[in-house]
Amino acid sequence: MMDYDRPRKHSLSLKGHRTSVSLEQEFWDAFRAIAQAEGVALNALAARIDGERGMDCGLASAIRLFVFRWYRDHGASD
Repeated sequence: MMDYDRPRKHSLSLKGHRTSVSLEQEFWDAFRAIAQAEGVALNALAARIDGERGMDCGLASAIRLFVFRWYRDHGASD
């Protein structure tokens, strides 16, 4: 049986304003790893995702989808 943690709040700065997103630790760790792999600051990556998301999608959901798609597109092939 898998152990699932509840989402936790993580702070970000978007366009000079502090905000927080609730993400599971695995998504937060993956998000940070992607920013490092792409050589961009975490806040800059969050701002990019924020700017590209639709109005009907929350920031936390947009980050989860970004992480999923990034790993799907950049993951190791089997």
